[in-house]
Amino acid sequence: MGASFSTADTIVAVATPHGRGGLGVVRMSGPESAAIAQRLTQRQFPFEPRHATLAIVCDIDQVVVTWFAAPHSYTGEDVVEISGHGSPWLLQSIVESACAAGARLAQPGEFTLRAYLHGRLDLIQAEAVADLIDAVTPLQARVAFDQLEGTLTSVVQRIDAQLFDLAAKLEASLDFPDEGFHFITRTNALADLAAVQDALERLIKDGRRGRLIRDGRLVVIAGRPNVGKSSLFNALIGTNRAIVTPLAGTTRDLLTEQVDVWGVPITLVDTAGLRESADVIEEEGVKRAEQAREVAALTLLVLDGSRPLDEDDQRLLAEIDGPRVVIANKADLPSAWSGSGIAVSAVTGVGLDQLRAAIIGALSGEPGTVAGTDDFRDVPRVSNQRHLLQLESAVMAITRSLEQLNQGATEELVLAELTDAREALESLTGTRTSDDLLRHIFSTFCVGK
Repeated sequence: MGASFSTADTIVAVATPHGRGGLGVVRMSGPESAAIAQRLTQRQFPFEPRHATLAIVCDIDQVVVTWFAAPHSYTGEDVVEISGHGSPWLLQSIVESACAAGARLAQPGEFTLRAYLHGRLDLIQAEAVADLIDAVTPLQARVAFDQLEGTLTSVVQRIDAQLFDLAAKLEASLDFPDEGFHFITRTNALADLAAVQDALERLIKDGRRGRLIRDGRLVVIAGRPNVGKSSLFNALIGTNRAIVTPLAGTTRDLLTEQVDVWGVPITLVDTAGLRESADVIEEEGVKRAEQAREVAALTLLVLDGSRPLDEDDQRLLAEIDGPRVVIANKADLPSAWSGSGIAVSAVTGVGLDQLRAAIIGALSGEPGTVAGTDDFRDVPRVSNQRHLLQLESAVMAITRSLEQLNQGATEELVLAELTDAREALESLTGTRTSDDLLRHIFSTFCVGK
């Protein structure tokens, strides 16, 4: 791994987002960072570690330079951060000057990659850095920060330690071939493996909820014209984004907005009313509404609760039979029917919290339990698809080893499955990871991180 990812040179990049701002930061990491910074600022004396120093850089900007001496830095190397004014031209000029002085432009995620290579972060924590940067809801940020703090790592390490202890006892038993399971009984081995399997399955279940929080979902509002879809859309996003009129068919195209529902980032889509129409524009809007439903994770089927259900309503109830939440809108008016729909008034806000809970319940696969409760706000340990896949691989290996133990298999066969399980967990944390996987993971990072 070290040969594939050299850390002998010094890298540089702008660490703040693109565009103009009050401040901008250029970051350098590598053995020549402090020396290059000294040349750029034409200082006679070296910078003091961990002291912010006012300086002029490249005769173009007054900056604050901070040197973090190895190994006490983000990457574990010498790191210099130059904080100046947030002009893109100024920042790029500093980067170009640093490259002319001996640095090279950093690749996406290379600072965090170096932190991983120097043991400052494991792979779970490194991926959490990107998730924390991308977080758009408080719960997403909490999940990412928790992983960055090492909570998932510690759980995985405990499970791996249990597997290592069991494998060591089985290995030792191989020296006594005539006596079978010498250092651990078959019964105890079964119990230990069952406990590991249970811990892994809890993490996987937790991870499905975590992925919902991390990745969000697409939710489409559908229904006949004039049932209050756009009013409901506005009520859920908290602003008058969609035009609302008494005329049926006002919405002709898809309206999309991001909304935070119990910490889950939802992409909410308002669609044209579903009906046959001779109007070419409205007909195209209906087609787009149907296409949106096909790719949505959930459909909110809005019905008019103040009017009796007719044949068109019954047809929609029959047609939209995938993941859905049925809504009886206009609860501020006298009800004309009763059923399983959630009574909501987009005008007064009645029932909106119950609707939000139903949305999360439907998306999480736990309707009526997790949705809308404090339990859902508990930070899940797993939220990354790669982590889930590795945990599932470990569980499959553990399941095979349990089956073999129950069938009277020898230590060698059980050990082979335990090795597979441990390799999956080591790949999760980065203890055993291919260079290609590392390149893929860190290529998704921004350049300055």
